[in-house]
Amino acid sequence: MNHSIYSADRTTHLKIVVVALVAGIAVAGLGISARLNAEPGYTQTAKVMKAGKPVAVTSSETSLVR
Repeated sequence: MNHSIYSADRTTHLKIVVVALVAGIAVAGLGISARLNAEPGYTQTAKVMKAGKPVAVTSSETSLVR
């Protein structure tokens, strides 16, 4: 067994890649299953705002001195 990644042979590198891939798939699967089983109160929904008639809003709080 090689204790250094630099001197490791091809099969050791392949084992590392396979273990990392399996761990990544497991984490992704756990995240997806947790999201699918979430309660409806914790999910967010998109609200659609439709445009209406144009509105002009003005505000002037400056004092006029004559």
